[in-house]
Amino acid sequence: MSGTDLVVAGVGTVSADGFDFRAALGRRGYKYLPPASQYFLAAAKRALAGAGPDALEATEPERRGAAVGTNSAALALHRTMDRTVTGTGAEGLSPVTAPYFSINLFGSRLATEHDLKGFNLTLTTPRVAGFEALRTGQRAVAAGRARLLIAGATEEALPEGEPGADTAEAGAVALLLEPAASVAARGGRALGRLGVRTSFLPPPMAAAADGGGRAAALVRDALDALGHRPGAPLGATAVLDGSPVGEAVAAALEELTADEKYERVAAGAGALAPVARAAAALDGAPGRAHAVVTAAAEGHLAVCLVTPGSARVSADGEPMSTPRRADDR
Repeated sequence: MSGTDLVVAGVGTVSADGFDFRAALGRRGYKYLPPASQYFLAAAKRALAGAGPDALEATEPERRGAAVGTNSAALALHRTMDRTVTGTGAEGLSPVTAPYFSINLFGSRLATEHDLKGFNLTLTTPRVAGFEALRTGQRAVAAGRARLLIAGATEEALPEGEPGADTAEAGAVALLLEPAASVAARGGRALGRLGVRTSFLPPPMAAAADGGGRAAALVRDALDALGHRPGAPLGATAVLDGSPVGEAVAAALEELTADEKYERVAAGAGALAPVARAAAALDGAPGRAHAVVTAAAEGHLAVCLVTPGSARVSADGEPMSTPRRADDR
């Protein structure tokens, strides 16, 4: 297989509930980081630990990249900044947190801490940002800009009174992806493969009588591009809201998974849940494909095809028949 045949070598998840940055990251140097940055740092640390001690060192810093998706990481901080500027003036802003007016800085500490010099990207498209981070990072690796990728999503809870605050997400998911041959060379284990395709369904088209058909065509094209054969077994999870776009995608999945009932999950206010569902799907039956589909009211649509497989891989990137242990996580 080619050197850009990426496999997932590590997964890290963090929930805001009970999160203590001191325990997760260390007692010094993290206190003033925004929570979303703390969450993603901790998730990436867990993904790297799960992949093994040599996962990072096996790739030179110039070939390491990161991509993170978020919708609400900065909103609470920006609201605080707004109140400070309008209340006491810009001189009242904390020099420690002021740089985070830029959403691009929320992943910067990850790059400096792990010497990721290939690229460091932040994506913010509603609901699909995490999947876009995976997709964009994979394309950058395919273009030769890196050989190791840390990608995922992070969110911070929305302030009370903000639209979507009642369904806000808080936490992070990070995935470590490497070429299969690289994982084999250091004796690592592939948790599976995933691919992402994104598209756009204009809300007026979604609301039309044939909205479900249009959505089905987009999902079908995405699955085809990702290599899923029509008629092959396919589990599916849909992270959707009740908007016309969400309902059109739900109707599409009713058609496309007629023989196997799909799971519909109520979407939160951020981009975290779809990535979390994709990460969880890696723990499924080896070789059995699972699609995670999500869409935003604005029209953004993403399909992630997950193919679990915890087998070790050979030097040419092919899976080896190593049985999965019940305690492998």
